[in-house]
Amino acid sequence: MCQLLGMNCNVPTDICFSFTGFQRRGGGTDVHADGWGIAFFEGKGVRLFLDPLPSAQSPIAELVRKYPIRSLNVIAHIRKATQGVVTLENTHPFMRELWGRYWVFAHNGNLPQLQPQLDGGFVPVGDTDSEHIFCWLLQSLRKRFGNAPPGRDALFAALHELIYPLSGMGIFNFMLSNGDCLFAHCSTELSYIARRAPFNMAHLMDEDVQVDFSQVTTPDDRVAIIATLPLTDNEAWITMPPGSLWMFHEGEAAAHLATTPSPVKSLSGS
Repeated sequence: MCQLLGMNCNVPTDICFSFTGFQRRGGGTDVHADGWGIAFFEGKGVRLFLDPLPSAQSPIAELVRKYPIRSLNVIAHIRKATQGVVTLENTHPFMRELWGRYWVFAHNGNLPQLQPQLDGGFVPVGDTDSEHIFCWLLQSLRKRFGNAPPGRDALFAALHELIYPLSGMGIFNFMLSNGDCLFAHCSTELSYIARRAPFNMAHLMDEDVQVDFSQVTTPDDRVAIIATLPLTDNEAWITMPPGSLWMFHEGEAAAHLATTPSPVKSLSGS
């Protein structure tokens, strides 16, 4: 399976430290060698880097690791292909526009039974189930709210209702962001850590690198890091319960709800 990495902050922050460990898992310390990608929200724009090469061997990943791009929301993905060939168009994260904002989505899992109907408003470019699901989610949100974008609480409730019937169909860990907040669904495994004052030293699991966050932060900073598996070996990561949807805003877990498996049923995109 793939692995996910996300960051949500209350002030623009770079993800260089966390990405250094995450990059090594893409064909270095782990087997996720079928491509990688990362998206940084900056104002209304998004910097999106994609490469079908393993991240541990990618010159683009080296650039990202050394380039301190500051962002409030970041989503990254390293791929172990289950559906779709290893090509650039099948590399996560995927990006689309809705309500005048970019949306970014990355998925870890496999939903072989899911074949949602699409109306043509959002169309997959590649042939992964992940991109198909992303298009269906955005289509469903637009049908539900029309041309008036909802507030984040209403959006969180709608996402919870939409993914509720998917929970019993397979593995469905994902991250989704519109630049305002970051949503994370734990189907089988996700963990997070919310760093805030007093900041301490952190040491990566996958590479002998450490940083003293007290030297590079202010007392008001808050940074939430979400990952498939913890990235550091000396911090208290919180394991998300399987079957839970989370919303992160301004560097902390703002809300979470359980997603309970339900019988498979047809999805019409409404």
